[in-house]
Amino acid sequence: MTGQVRLGVQIAPQHAPYEKIRDTVFAIEEMGVDVVFNWDHFFPLSGDPDGLHFESWTMLAAWAEQTSTIEFGALVNCNSYRNADLQADMARTIDHISGGRFIFGTGAGWFERDYDEYGYEFGTPGSRLNALADALPRIENRWEKLNPPPTRDIPVLIGGGGEKKTLRIVASHADIWHSFSSPAILEHKLGVLGSWCERVERDVSEIEISTELRSRTPAEADELYDLGTRLFTIGISGPDHDLAPVRDWLAWRDSRNAG
Repeated sequence: MTGQVRLGVQIAPQHAPYEKIRDTVFAIEEMGVDVVFNWDHFFPLSGDPDGLHFESWTMLAAWAEQTSTIEFGALVNCNSYRNADLQADMARTIDHISGGRFIFGTGAGWFERDYDEYGYEFGTPGSRLNALADALPRIENRWEKLNPPPTRDIPVLIGGGGEKKTLRIVASHADIWHSFSSPAILEHKLGVLGSWCERVERDVSEIEISTELRSRTPAEADELYDLGTRLFTIGISGPDHDLAPVRDWLAWRDSRNAG
């Protein structure tokens, strides 16, 4: 697969005041990071479970206004928390605020505390994936009806690696597929994704492969690159937002792109 390597940074919206998060977004944009993500949860996923935490979509709208070059989105939105047509309208509005830099990252949802405390039906993994499959055509149809329409074909990023449902949804709807796969697992999953793409008559090369860099070495990243990964994402969290790993991975990105 050809194409430039991109580096994404996921800023976990937890354990830091918003001013710190905002300043970190400024810093990584200046460093030349390609994409900044948050996540769509209502409580921390690590550390103090009742620690500082902020909501995803309102934060993304603020990022749309404060940034000028970097792409951004949630890694990932939880489809269960909002009506599908509303999600489309929110995404279109943020797309306009940013001048066309928004990525619509989405998934089926999984964090039970969010559901319980905010009054959403948790269901089962299967029912949540079915709901995502039902929502994406509605989102795409709403984008065609909105006035004004989105400034571009908003890229859809779908996270997850389930072979029976998730990768089928990816084949049908995603521009970017994100996973936490090791090289060996990624190779297998790409074969499954390719099979689903054949069934829906789509070229798998149209889907950008995105992989998490957590605890990975440059050698492992090279293997993921050789398998076709072009978007690599590293996560950082409050309270400190250590940017040293970001600098290291930016240097790796630039070395791959120079080669």
